[in-house]
Amino acid sequence: MGGYAITINYDYYRIFYIVAKCSNFTQAAKILMNNQPNITRSMNNLEQELGCRLFVRSNRGVTLTPEGEKLFAHVSVAYEQLQLGETELANDKSLQSGIISIGANETALHGILLPKLRRFHQLYPGFRIRVANYSTPQAVMALENGLLNFAVVTTPTGVRKPLREIPLKPFREILVGGPEFSFLQGRTLQLEDVQKYPLICLTSDTKTFEFYGRIFLKHGLTLCPDIEAATTNLVLPMVKSDLGLGFLPEDLALEALERGEVFQIQLAEPIPDRQICLIKDTGQPLSIAARELEKLLRRPEEPPAGG
Repeated sequence: MGGYAITINYDYYRIFYIVAKCSNFTQAAKILMNNQPNITRSMNNLEQELGCRLFVRSNRGVTLTPEGEKLFAHVSVAYEQLQLGETELANDKSLQSGIISIGANETALHGILLPKLRRFHQLYPGFRIRVANYSTPQAVMALENGLLNFAVVTTPTGVRKPLREIPLKPFREILVGGPEFSFLQGRTLQLEDVQKYPLICLTSDTKTFEFYGRIFLKHGLTLCPDIEAATTNLVLPMVKSDLGLGFLPEDLALEALERGEVFQIQLAEPIPDRQICLIKDTGQPLSIAARELEKLLRRPEEPPAGG
């Protein structure tokens, strides 16, 4: 192949850019906090190594030669991109701007993430936050592929190193039914009894399905829902429409319970508590902004005023 490589002190290009912008060696030396002989010597060395003249000197200063114009077109792009990068890093460091990408499911979003994001936005209004609605397996996969800064999801997560699971908040789920199943109100059912009625559950590719599948299996039963919902937010409307019974996080069902739109069905077998947790990749460093949000998420929730 033809051509050859030139090895040049890259500081020369920074000096070249400043000199070209100022059209004056003396003024460039002041900006660079150097002296004029050093600046002149650097440009002479650059011209010698490139094998062409870059400047035309005169009593009024310097102007670029055609070769200098060509070089400046490339150097200016590179130099200005470097300046932009430095500015972005400075803004990140001062928490003035940037983007944080999070994957979350509905339980995590309503259970902890929304109030925490509201507080973070109040503290750092310059940051943009991207929240993607994922199931736990989807969020873990996106994190592994480098698409997220971290995920806020629910257990079980099944993560392995280098991913790390950090518990944030426990929650419990309850079995609820709609008006058509009001005859069950006040009764205590066993899981075996639950199988006699239509059951709504999340899809079989979710960790929630896996969670309940293990509970049913522990009692010698098989989880066979009549309706599979893609997201937790779909379960409550289906229960209210009398399509079946459904397991829901207690917080998500609270308003509907208070309005009498659904009611809780007591179970003889206890449903273990689950956790809203933060998942991060320990092999990838977080930005300063993402670290601040992590701190906020891990901070214990303040009790309600007057509580």
